[in-house]
Amino acid sequence: MISLKKVSAFLLAGALVAGMAACSSQNTSSDEKSEGGAGYPKKTITVVAPSGAGGGWDLTARSFAKVLNETKLVQQPMTVENKPGGGGAVFMAEYATQQADNNDMLLVNSPPIIINHLKKEGNSPYGYKNTTPLAQLTKDYGAIVVKADSEFKDLKSVLEVVKKDPKALTFAGGSAPGSMDHLVSILPAYEYGVDPTKIKYVSYDGGGEAITALLGGNADVIGTDASSVKEFMKSGKVRVLAITSPERLTGDFADIPTAIESGVDAEFTIWRGVFGPENMSEEAKKYWDTALEKLVDSPEWKKEVETQGWELEYKNSVDFSKFLAEQDTQVQQLLEALGMEK
Repeated sequence: MISLKKVSAFLLAGALVAGMAACSSQNTSSDEKSEGGAGYPKKTITVVAPSGAGGGWDLTARSFAKVLNETKLVQQPMTVENKPGGGGAVFMAEYATQQADNNDMLLVNSPPIIINHLKKEGNSPYGYKNTTPLAQLTKDYGAIVVKADSEFKDLKSVLEVVKKDPKALTFAGGSAPGSMDHLVSILPAYEYGVDPTKIKYVSYDGGGEAITALLGGNADVIGTDASSVKEFMKSGKVRVLAITSPERLTGDFADIPTAIESGVDAEFTIWRGVFGPENMSEEAKKYWDTALEKLVDSPEWKKEVETQGWELEYKNSVDFSKFLAEQDTQVQQLLEALGMEK
């Protein structure tokens, strides 16, 4: 069985995804879409977060668009659209089939673009190979979270309950079964000797909806990305039991123990990246290679990353593509160990 130490290699770093806008191929003729020719981009750029508001994809897409707008690194306006459904799988199908030539639409994604394609339940026929990887921009970590007034004060107390009865608690997350939030939720229990297939997990469309379910008493525990719960923690609405980082984070999370400190050898790092459509023109790809390299070097982006509680980790399009191929192999191994492979 695969060790969770390998999960840190499996889900390495967090990044964000941005996008470019154009009308859907169903309603827009090909000559109306940017062809990536001279003067690209010529239209508003749409950044798609394939989830509801409030989660990691939404936050990164909005930060990405905001900084590019403010710095004028991209001359055309940048807008963000939320396209929830299936933990990202619904829009991925549209992106791969209807928007494959749309240079004006970018996608923000993270490990689910690989996991959704390889998992057994709710499998997506489309994955990162149906895109043009542009860059990894950030990394984040998983968090195990309960309501502020929960009886649970630490991770081990949760794990003791589910070890006695795996269905005693309802876990929730902003992605489908077998996807990223699900894995964040169940991997500590898996390492603790609990059969992960027996744990009760409810999926929502995005981290924001999962937090709402937690606060409304419809879930006992959620697994999500640390950055998306920071404001709820600071306002006293939730308690973060553990972070899946290799060592304690600084800033607002400085007092939160790692899963390892809690006696559970669980490391889980969430990369986030930007993708273009599968048939993105060479002109458009070169444009984004240059723009994204300038973005990550800008003081405005570095400040935004710090404000959001992320860590900057940049890989250009070449390195990002190689990284994704490695992740594909490692995710397959992890899902096989959990009995969740297709």
